[in-house]
Amino acid sequence: MKPLVLTLLAATLLTGCASDTNALKRDHGYVLEWIGERPLIDNSHLTMTLGEDGRAYGNAGCNHWFASYRLDGDNISFGPVGSTRKMCAPALMEQEHRFLEAMGKVQRWDVSEVEQLQLWPAQGLPLRFWPEEG
Repeated sequence: MKPLVLTLLAATLLTGCASDTNALKRDHGYVLEWIGERPLIDNSHLTMTLGEDGRAYGNAGCNHWFASYRLDGDNISFGPVGSTRKMCAPALMEQEHRFLEAMGKVQRWDVSEVEQLQLWPAQGLPLRFWPEEG
């Protein structure tokens, strides 16, 4: 019976961080490192801030992006994502498109063991963000 109790305790601890409201920082910037299975292009800078007012925004690599978001425990969803319309190099535009498309598919969040914020779609790998320093 002890192994079962330890297993349940470990599962509770691993999933518990997502429902901790302090784990998800509001009005604080995050820097994107991965979009699903692909890392970002070198020297590109994609960011996200989740405002206390329910608005999310940041830099999509070329353009600024914005959307409403809804947070309910470990569930998170974004409304229609808008952006400015500047053109950049084709590779940056393709990456930006993948990012903005992925944001519309996000359903839940958690914080990994290495303190990355992970935004998970229904299927596939998450968007992985580091908290900005400062």
